[in-house]
Amino acid sequence: QVQLVESGGGPVQPGRSLTLSCAASGFTLDNYAIGWFRKAPGKEREGVSCISSRSDDGAKYASSVKGRFTISRDNANNTVYLQMNSLKPEDPAIYYCARDIWCSRFDRPTWENWGPGTQVTVSS
Repeated sequence: QVQLVESGGGPVQPGRSLTLSCAASGFTLDNYAIGWFRKAPGKEREGVSCISSRSDDGAKYASSVKGRFTISRDNANNTVYLQMNSLKPEDPAIYYCARDIWCSRFDRPTWENWGPGTQVTVSS
């Protein structure tokens, strides 16, 4: 059974860091791109970052997080991480991961197997 499960969310103060994990099971992680998305109340779902299945194809970031967030993958441990630094008041949301064949566009309808999400809150 294909499954993605997010973890690592929680409360954090502005300017601090948090690392989210996306644990994959039921498929070979290194055959897929993994994307991180977020959904805040009253806002549409936003693509945050994605990482290609091929190490030489790099990663993609939304302009709102570029330079602050870093995505990485550990195929041996079937996990993709999202390191979030310098968190801002506009970052709180439920963060989700999903898989696709390509890390090209966040609005591709082929993102699938969404996890249940992990909540990130930023407050002082």
